[in-house]
Amino acid sequence: MIIRAKAPLRISFAGGGTDVAPYPEVEGGCVLNATIDCYAWGSLRSREDRQIHVESADLGISLSYTVESEMPLDGRLDLVKAAIRKLNAHNSDGFDVFLHSDAPPGSGLGSSSALVVGLVGLFREFKNLPLTEYEVADLAYFVERKELGIQGGLQDQYAASFGGFNFIEFYKDRVIVNPLRIRQDLLNELEHNLLLCYTGTTRRSDHIIEDQTQRFEKQEEKTVAGLRQQKQLAIDMKNALLQRRLNDFGSLLHLAWQAKKDFSPRISNDFIDEIYEQALKQGALGGKITGAGGGGFMLFYCRFEHKHRVAEALKRMGAIPTEFAFEPMGLQTWRVHED
Repeated sequence: MIIRAKAPLRISFAGGGTDVAPYPEVEGGCVLNATIDCYAWGSLRSREDRQIHVESADLGISLSYTVESEMPLDGRLDLVKAAIRKLNAHNSDGFDVFLHSDAPPGSGLGSSSALVVGLVGLFREFKNLPLTEYEVADLAYFVERKELGIQGGLQDQYAASFGGFNFIEFYKDRVIVNPLRIRQDLLNELEHNLLLCYTGTTRRSDHIIEDQTQRFEKQEEKTVAGLRQQKQLAIDMKNALLQRRLNDFGSLLHLAWQAKKDFSPRISNDFIDEIYEQALKQGALGGKITGAGGGGFMLFYCRFEHKHRVAEALKRMGAIPTEFAFEPMGLQTWRVHED
């Protein structure tokens, strides 16, 4: 028996940072995001010899254990091993797991969290577990943030599990996913006008998020104000989108980036600032980093007749424009029966 899984990556528009503890517990957070046609892929093949084999195509790492092995968390595919342990998947006759992602860790598209969501999906099917989308996301969050102590927020796991355009609210004791019903013509126009651009570098978000968290805990005025503004902008952008005010949506994206940079001085750098200024000069209405900051992908909103100019200017700077489409589906799993 073979089980496949794919979980979509996401782009975030506003609210990122308000999903990072302890902000949701203290003030309540919210984000506006959408999944795109880039995925974390997984495959599981059952075995009968009590062996477990795990391979990551992206990291070039292969590991082998028996089902009785402790599988120590030693920095080598710890996300996989922690997920196996959490879902008790090693209590079986064995299996092979193969993993691949369309974007590297540190891309700002939530690829690591999508990978864990995909793993939970694989083991849900393998163990016949009756898990809802909320429970899948919560398990993925626990594995990544609690079990392994990888710093970050809540939005990526819920985006990958549910899929589509979502306004997600975060509170001390619950998460509420509000799917947005957006007409296809509006989605088409957004795809035409949005430009996703790879800066050429990835980054570990741990230190950026740690710095932001410490500043919030110390109640530094600029950080607290930036987080509160980011939360309000998520609401404003949701309303602009639902009311079909796309130019306002683009302008609010600019304000979201300005607010995000107030979280921590580590979020931007000279190269990112130069890319952003050049994009505005060529006709973009607004844009932002899609993740914690420091590198990865940037997202810009342009009037369509200016989009090619923005893309060409950024290519000359060494950045890589990337086409994408929105993905309405979240985590998907299916079974393949071999001949």
